[in-house]
Amino acid sequence: MSQVFKKWLVVKWLAPVGLALAVSAWVMPASAQSIVLASTTSTEQSGLFSHMLPEFKSATGIDVKVVALGTGQALDVARRGDADVVLVHDEAQELKFVSEGFAVQRLKVMANDFVLIGPKDDPAKVAGRDVVVALQTLAKAEGKGANLISRGDKSGTHAAEQRYFGVAAIADYDKKPWVKSCGCGMGPALNMAASTGGYVLADRGTWLSFKNRANLVVLVEGDQRMFNPYTVMPVNHKKHPQVKADLAQKFVDWIVSDAGQKNIANYKINGQQLFFPTAKSN
Repeated sequence: MSQVFKKWLVVKWLAPVGLALAVSAWVMPASAQSIVLASTTSTEQSGLFSHMLPEFKSATGIDVKVVALGTGQALDVARRGDADVVLVHDEAQELKFVSEGFAVQRLKVMANDFVLIGPKDDPAKVAGRDVVVALQTLAKAEGKGANLISRGDKSGTHAAEQRYFGVAAIADYDKKPWVKSCGCGMGPALNMAASTGGYVLADRGTWLSFKNRANLVVLVEGDQRMFNPYTVMPVNHKKHPQVKADLAQKFVDWIVSDAGQKNIANYKINGQQLFFPTAKSN
């Protein structure tokens, strides 16, 4: 067989194989290991995940796609089997999720607190340390330029707002003309408050990372009832066999590990820590 013919065979039969391999390399994702994390808008919009997830991927090789919604909506995504793990912040909804069998593990991860934000001149005169008294004062100022921007999205923040109004004995507050429900995430709600001079309940993490503050300041903080804990739950593969239980568990194990907790503690904006690790209390 001539050398020319041998070269022709190599080109004819191996070139298509090389092309196929090249196409396969182009079509295949860079990482075949990935999970979907359903979480709250506060963890996403505060910038925590941008800080955290690169380190998690470096440690495990696992990509994480974040679906950021209110806690109630995030849990509904997981109920449908469209997420592998959830990271949320409303105890009542979380316990219901576990009781329904959608998770068999619920672990503390971190905490921050809620703050009541409002215009610097505080037209309703709500400033202080008691969130319930502040909301009662805000209700009395109805119609005097003291509107409340409510998330209205079944999020953990919205649930906290509902609890506070319940303790304040203000029924059907969300139907009052001075309450503007946006059905939106924490960032958009803060933007609405900034543009209208309204009041809004926010988690401190998103507030610290919020740039468009206009004339807004923190008016109420320090009430123990405003403590805001976050937990992580892998979705039960017995409910949804398609979930990536092994990879989700790796995320859970990492975020409550010393490395994950240190990562959370190290996330700061202008020297201020946004979230405080709580996994050691599990």
